[in-house]
Amino acid sequence: MNSNKMSKKLLVYGVLLFGGTLQGLSMSLFLFPHSIPSGGAAGLAILLNHWFHLSLGFSLWLANIVFLLFALKHFGYTWTLRTIISVATTSTTVSFITAHVPHLHFHLLVDIGAGSLLFGVGVGLLIRAGASSGGMVIPALMIASYKKWSPGKVMMGINLIIFLLTALVIDYKIVIFAVICQFLSTNIIDFIYELRFQKLLFLTANWRRR
Repeated sequence: MNSNKMSKKLLVYGVLLFGGTLQGLSMSLFLFPHSIPSGGAAGLAILLNHWFHLSLGFSLWLANIVFLLFALKHFGYTWTLRTIISVATTSTTVSFITAHVPHLHFHLLVDIGAGSLLFGVGVGLLIRAGASSGGMVIPALMIASYKKWSPGKVMMGINLIIFLLTALVIDYKIVIFAVICQFLSTNIIDFIYELRFQKLLFLTANWRRR
């Protein structure tokens, strides 16, 4: 492997770590303190935490296992490995932040806005780096690859079901906040998905079925 390919590969994995960290920060600092799920897997993590008192980081891992098995068959080993790295980074970030960093609450709408921004940028970068954030993003990308739809809009539709379940168990207001979060973050995801990096064109959205 020549130095140019190695540099590109290192940068791709650097983007994975950065995107996963941003996603973890959005959940642990801004969304989870209000029990607002950033997506389907996060919603399942909140439910597992609520029902079984499992840690949010571990719950996030558990919610991703089944989808990762589907991803292995559908997208291949490289994509799945990158997704595992991103999920591990996100879960580790959530576990560390929730255990060691107090929640500095400013205003609910400010937290939703900041959480949506960080989540959208993080997931958008993960998709561009040839991975995903795990969870419901995986079936969303499967559907998008067949139907040629934008990943963000498919994610929005799938996650609404999880949000409704979360609202029934915890608080009906969660649906409103979660939908606002999803609307903002999925539009950011689609923006980054369509964005053309002038010097980083190798960060293509290479998640189509192998």
